[in-house]
Amino acid sequence: MNYADRLNVISPESDKLAPWSREAFEQKLRDKEKYYHINHEFHVLMNSGQLGKEAIQGWVANRFYYQTAIPVKDAAIMSNCWDRDVRRGWVQRILDHDGYAGEEGGIEAWLALGEAVGLEREDLISHRLLLPGVKFAIDAYINFARTQPWEIAASSSLTELFAPTIHQKRLNNWPQHYQWIDAKGYDYFRKRLSEARRDVEHGLEITLDYYTTRPQQEFMLNVLQFKLDVLWTMLDCMWMAYVADKPPYHNVEG
Repeated sequence: MNYADRLNVISPESDKLAPWSREAFEQKLRDKEKYYHINHEFHVLMNSGQLGKEAIQGWVANRFYYQTAIPVKDAAIMSNCWDRDVRRGWVQRILDHDGYAGEEGGIEAWLALGEAVGLEREDLISHRLLLPGVKFAIDAYINFARTQPWEIAASSSLTELFAPTIHQKRLNNWPQHYQWIDAKGYDYFRKRLSEARRDVEHGLEITLDYYTTRPQQEFMLNVLQFKLDVLWTMLDCMWMAYVADKPPYHNVEG
């Protein structure tokens, strides 16, 4: 079963059931937090100071591909959206990452994080350290955004519901656990604290307005799970490479 089929796995009787209220539906979405990648063992080790320098650098390098993909994903969503008011609001996400006059943006801030952990900018820009599985997961997400109706692709971004917590934990824990990291590298996490909360408000409004029947609401829970799967799979790949010390093709000689 591919991911497109999985999205449509809903309870057989759902079309006969009343929709959840907005409040109940929102809570169902928030209950998905247990699958958020903050709970992955890689993240647990990282936030408790138990990863070595190579693993931290590997995480930063692999996540950079995700950072560069975010504005591409958002542009794909807007390319399918004929609602001018929605585009006016959504375009801010692209500007947040790509930057604009007087504001460098999140991608530049992530490059600064890379330098703060001892990587060269070219290490990130060239994606030299990118793991194949991480790339595959992120590319699948981009393809999803390009091929789904804009409302569905937009609501997949609602993993942002849980993002402020993960950024705050990094700000709280990393300076004490990884004193070798230059403090100027934390600007990205600080920026996203406010940006993510704003994006959540916008994305949640779209989602609660669009999914109004029980089958649609159950479908949306699957959409959110798909995005959670993407983030979790990325860390599975990093765990294998940097914790289990089994990078891709580790058993191939020559």
